[in-house]
Amino acid sequence: MPTSHRVRNEKLRIIRSRYEGNLMIGREFTNVGEELYEPTFSNVLRWKFLTKNPQAQEKKQDTWAPAVQPCTEVIRQRLPDTLIWLGHASFWLCWNGLTFLFDPVLFDLPLIKRRHALPCAPTDLTGINYLLLSHGHRDHLDDDSIRLLARQNPKMQVLGPLGAAKLLKRTAGMLPPTQEAGWWQQFDLGPDAPIEVFYLPAAHWHRRGIGDLNTVLWGSFLLREVATGRTLYFGGDSAEGPHFYQIEEQFGPLDIVLLPIGAYKPAFMMNRSHMNPHEAAKVSNQLRAGHLIPMHYGTYDLSDEPASEPLRLLEQIVSEGWLSAELHVPAAGEPLNVAEME
Repeated sequence: MPTSHRVRNEKLRIIRSRYEGNLMIGREFTNVGEELYEPTFSNVLRWKFLTKNPQAQEKKQDTWAPAVQPCTEVIRQRLPDTLIWLGHASFWLCWNGLTFLFDPVLFDLPLIKRRHALPCAPTDLTGINYLLLSHGHRDHLDDDSIRLLARQNPKMQVLGPLGAAKLLKRTAGMLPPTQEAGWWQQFDLGPDAPIEVFYLPAAHWHRRGIGDLNTVLWGSFLLREVATGRTLYFGGDSAEGPHFYQIEEQFGPLDIVLLPIGAYKPAFMMNRSHMNPHEAAKVSNQLRAGHLIPMHYGTYDLSDEPASEPLRLLEQIVSEGWLSAELHVPAAGEPLNVAEME
């Protein structure tokens, strides 16, 4: 029986009372609820070869993709208080003089092409202060994107989970300055930083190859403006779970939340890793969010639902009055002013 132990970054502050660190069993991080989650190849075989997608024809005919609005000039000018969705789970944020980039995947994935163009050239992404990596899956941490960003942002610092440094060194072949955090830890941006950044739980898992199952942590980020207390939450990849109640208890109500709504079918494969639109709306309400911006849909074909279904269902939920937050659905590249989201 593998031994269990708890880990954290001893140099960073833990913000949740009586939290002792992330539980590991052997070499693996445990998930929400401190249980191992080990996706099986039998489920992959069941999904790809033994189960027919009942929406296969609908999905084939669904050619919808997010609209794209070029944003090169906004990014080059570093327009203050601006948030831009670049597609999938990638966001650019300029807030209080700092520029953040979340889970940047700027190119096609292995065997999976982007369904819409990146709204800027990858070389436009300069002046990045902090690169935030929620976890190590290839649709959130892309080697080519990391290498390019490190070359053109020599002062950029990576904020990521426990295990991120060895992962970057092994997969991207380089290691920019990196801070690793466990859940409920605050990154050190310096005593005068206008933004605080916290690493928080998510219900997910890690694997990039054979033999590395759950050896790198996964999670979400919360940014808080020091002067006003305004918050922006980036959910990364997560299934629904009790951690959202804990996040609201610690920080809520939240001002702006970025939550995933896609890659949820078939449920037997996805429901312990991702949220569907109804679950995302429920989580937004649990967080007492003021504004919801959906992500993780429309850019890559990762699952069985038709491309337009996640957003269509979320908009139906809104029309029926089940979402407390104000919904924003920007085009890829469309700037949103976070200061105006009251």
